[in-house]
Amino acid sequence: MAKLVAALNEEIRRLARKEIREQVGKTMKQVAGQRKELAELKRQVASQKRRIDFLENREKKRLEQPPAARATKTTTGQAREEESAPRFSPKWLSSHREKLGFSAADYATLVGCSPLSIYKWEKGESTPRAAQREALANVRGIGKREAEKRLALLSK
Repeated sequence: MAKLVAALNEEIRRLARKEIREQVGKTMKQVAGQRKELAELKRQVASQKRRIDFLENREKKRLEQPPAARATKTTTGQAREEESAPRFSPKWLSSHREKLGFSAADYATLVGCSPLSIYKWEKGESTPRAAQREALANVRGIGKREAEKRLALLSK
């Protein structure tokens, strides 16, 4: 009789463990799904924070810049660019655009001008004004990844 009781107790324990495993298994799957969802939400929040920081910094820089409409008249009557405007080189512009791997349209979006202006600047047919030189100077130091991020933000 003692063996029967021991066998019954063992079978009851086995069934109880099996039942607990089934119940806990469902909960564990739910917890794993919620953890994945939470991790994705954290990634989205971090991405949004980076975008907000980038846009805030860009707006702060834009507000700190003096108005671009500062041009003085020379004796010949032509407007002379302000002396503090960054220098410009058509060769640099074309090499930088090629380094980034952008089309003229994408580069123009990044700088904030028209694609035709980019083509003319690269060929030396025209030169950018002071405000456009400032925009080119802001793009000058960035790499391909940063340029692609900015272009993605600007094209949205």
